[in-house]
Amino acid sequence: MGSSTWSVEKRSGLRSDTFLKDIDNVPETGCLSIIVLGASGDLAKKKTFPALFNLYRQGFLHSNEVHIFGYARTKISDDELRNRIRGYLINKDATSEHSEEVSKFLQLIKYVSGSYDAEDGFRLLDKEIAEHEFSKNSQEGSSRRLFYLALPPSVYPSVCRMIKLCCMNKCALSISIRFADILRFPVQVDAEAYQYLANLGGWTRIVVEKPFGKDLDSAEQLSAQIGELFDEPQIYRIDHYLGKELVQNLLVLRFANRMFLPLWNRDNIDNVQIVFREDFGTEGRGGYFDEYGIIRDIIQNHLLQVLCLVAMEKPVSLKPEHIRDEKVKVLQSVLPITDDEVVLGQYEGYTDDPTVPDLSNTPTFASMILRIHNERWEGVPFILKAGKALNSRKAEIRIQFKDVPGDIYRCESMSHGQRQGRNEFVIRLQPLEAIYMKLTVKQPGLEMSTVQSELDLSYGQRYQGFTIPEAYERLILDTIRGDQQHFVRRDELKAAWEIFTPLLHRIDNGEMKPIPYKPGSRGPSEADELLSKSGYVQTHGYIWIPPTL
Repeated sequence: MGSSTWSVEKRSGLRSDTFLKDIDNVPETGCLSIIVLGASGDLAKKKTFPALFNLYRQGFLHSNEVHIFGYARTKISDDELRNRIRGYLINKDATSEHSEEVSKFLQLIKYVSGSYDAEDGFRLLDKEIAEHEFSKNSQEGSSRRLFYLALPPSVYPSVCRMIKLCCMNKCALSISIRFADILRFPVQVDAEAYQYLANLGGWTRIVVEKPFGKDLDSAEQLSAQIGELFDEPQIYRIDHYLGKELVQNLLVLRFANRMFLPLWNRDNIDNVQIVFREDFGTEGRGGYFDEYGIIRDIIQNHLLQVLCLVAMEKPVSLKPEHIRDEKVKVLQSVLPITDDEVVLGQYEGYTDDPTVPDLSNTPTFASMILRIHNERWEGVPFILKAGKALNSRKAEIRIQFKDVPGDIYRCESMSHGQRQGRNEFVIRLQPLEAIYMKLTVKQPGLEMSTVQSELDLSYGQRYQGFTIPEAYERLILDTIRGDQQHFVRRDELKAAWEIFTPLLHRIDNGEMKPIPYKPGSRGPSEADELLSKSGYVQTHGYIWIPPTL
């Protein structure tokens, strides 16, 4: 290897697709460094570090190969950061064994203080990471560096520049070959250089949190700034809803059970609801929330991702790119949202928060109908609804089927002059995770009368003793494994913003006003009217009750 850079020539030997295939299968033997940027902030303390601790407890992170670095502007010591984190990892009922595990985990954490836009702090961070890698005898280029940006998006560009400039995995490839170039051109790589590169197995990856912009232009600008520094396979745009157990079950339910295959279409399904409800308001986050609102905060990302999984076609395989290709097709098939199929609300008292402007037009509630223009879903309304300060807390998918043709039990199904309801397939995402099917059955007794009941898979009852992992645990583990299936691709992000940007601009310009509603209510009554208009038939006389253990 006489030169410090690789030579790129045109040959008939190693084609770019071979190169990529081999890189995918490289064994990863180097030590792992996880760097949490924004380590002193709430997101890191409440979500990121607890997720890392749970992965450590379950044996997915090994103390002999992993080290965790916290980085932030706050000037504190290693022990001060550890003490701040400890309270989120341990509770008053913790056993001595658990407390000991916490102590061992905290010793894996080192803290570095520095600015987010200056080299000095990042050079020091790189020095600390390199010392860890050297202590583990990692071959240069084989080490793995995962940067988790628990930061506001406004600092993503500067932080990514500093990572690129100062903290990349020290691959002997200082290199002239970028992944994007390999995809673009059928390059031929010098055989000796190629073999050396293929055997390294090291990487640098970044995890970025939502919001990814505020509209199409800002999202594209942010994507372009990060994309200039990192290739798409290095970028993990995290949406924690994609890590939820029941969301991850969606594709299994749809494509591993034959009974659903002939039913999952416009011939049988009347409407689909995807609902997110919180029974509390902004609670100290009023200033942040007012900048984004419920559509940007919940609907454009979390609920739209769930819609993609409900509506997508069967992918060619379970490879991440095949799944994400199908999700993009769904987004590109969504018709423009019309104002008459949108209801906005704002709970009374929202502007009492001193951080919220008195004349804020920001919605804390939104219900809207999305329509997918394709063969499977033409004419089926997808109702996306999210709100704060409502009468309950839950997130669910509710798929309502059409009426039974020629229903001979129609009279027997009447209750106080109202039908009991249609068949529904419900996936309750949180809390009390469950999957149940609402059916009409004969009521026990001598009379021929019918009643609504359910076939129920409640996770708390069926999987006793099994702890459902937190979404962040699963997604961080996916990042370490290099699995991008549950992360948002750049073209997917663009297609999502294309759907919502026109509506958001109309709201931002004051062309649409939120309707006041009382905290603890169902939201504006106009939302129920929109739901009825969409074709949803309310079930009367039936309430799903979670089974007791």
